[in-house]
Amino acid sequence: MRAIVLAAGKGKRLLSEQHDMPKVLRQANGKPLLGYVMDNLSFLSPRAVTVVVGYRRELVQDYLGDGVQYAIQQQQLGTGHAVNVARALFEDYDGPVLVCYGDMPLLKRETFRQMLDTHRQQHNDCTILTGVSNRGYSYGRVVRAQDGGFITVVEERDCTPQQLSINELNVGVYVFDSKKLFHVLGRLKNNNNQGEYYLTDAPQLMMEDGCRIGTYTIYDDDEILGVNTVEDLEHCEAILQREKTDD
Repeated sequence: MRAIVLAAGKGKRLLSEQHDMPKVLRQANGKPLLGYVMDNLSFLSPRAVTVVVGYRRELVQDYLGDGVQYAIQQQQLGTGHAVNVARALFEDYDGPVLVCYGDMPLLKRETFRQMLDTHRQQHNDCTILTGVSNRGYSYGRVVRAQDGGFITVVEERDCTPQQLSINELNVGVYVFDSKKLFHVLGRLKNNNNQGEYYLTDAPQLMMEDGCRIGTYTIYDDDEILGVNTVEDLEHCEAILQREKTDD
């Protein structure tokens, strides 16, 4: 089992440039966001984890040290592009790879492990983490068939009014069959307003190839929080402080 952690972003909405550090090193309750993520991945050996770095990457590398592997995203061209820059590190690997974000400190270790178990038990080629929430997160909506089977993910800005009412969200965390993932990444298109290559398009391409797509669903509003704004960071810190007090 291996993992790719996306940690290359600036965090413009988090005003991280004013702090002269990448988004994932902003602190919540006295610890970088990335530190929580790495702790929750500690069931893997450090060398099994590839961290994609970009903006002020030397700070991330200084923080994590030489135990993990690094892939460098020179330009911020989207999440699909970020994963693809790690391709060379996976040429000799054939197995499951967890892809997650370095700015989601509340995702629990148990969630990662149960997601992996689901991936193996269902013999999936891709397992998508979904979260049920009515909190109004601006995440893509998971569209399902009448029998409950996965059809697609529609980004919020592209949703119809009916799709916007869907409360099952794409969290943006996946387990992929490594070989099949990198096979489709080269086919991602950037014909969107941002001109970026989105990892969210990969499951659809895999379905077109006949791959098996499954989901693992959680029901914790807090756990699926990605830290994108100052308000998100404050909310995240409050949750972490509460959890520490409860412990």
